Amino acid sequence: MFKGLGNLTSLLRQAHEISGRMQGLNQELRGRRATGSAGGGMVEVEVNGLLEVLRCHIDKQLVEQGDGEMIEDLVSTAVNQAIGKAKQLHMEAMKSLAGGLEVPGLDAALGDMLGEQEPDST
Repeated sequence: MFKGLGNLTSLLRQAHEISGRMQGLNQELRGRRATGSAGGGMVEVEVNGLLEVLRCHIDKQLVEQGDGEMIEDLVSTAVNQAIGKAKQLHMEAMKSLAGGLEVPGLDAALGDMLGEQEPDST
């Protein structure tokens, strides 16, 4: 009747361990940085590993040109690039968090969470 109890205890122990690691992981990710740029570096955006925008730099020459639509496009491109890099940092940190723990479906779950497509098997 209680055969599965040992497995449950093991799973609960692993969950508690992962919870503690998650707290440290969030602190680590808060300190990690990723930068995206567009327009040959005329727009740069820096985010941390928690996807918080920390800095946005727009070259003065670009502002002086007065092309608001182009600036908007370049900012969007730089932000998306920085977020993509930060998601990669996040994924790598999550994999190291699991460090040795066999978590079925972890890679697929991280890919889903980060909006990544599975590689085409053809």
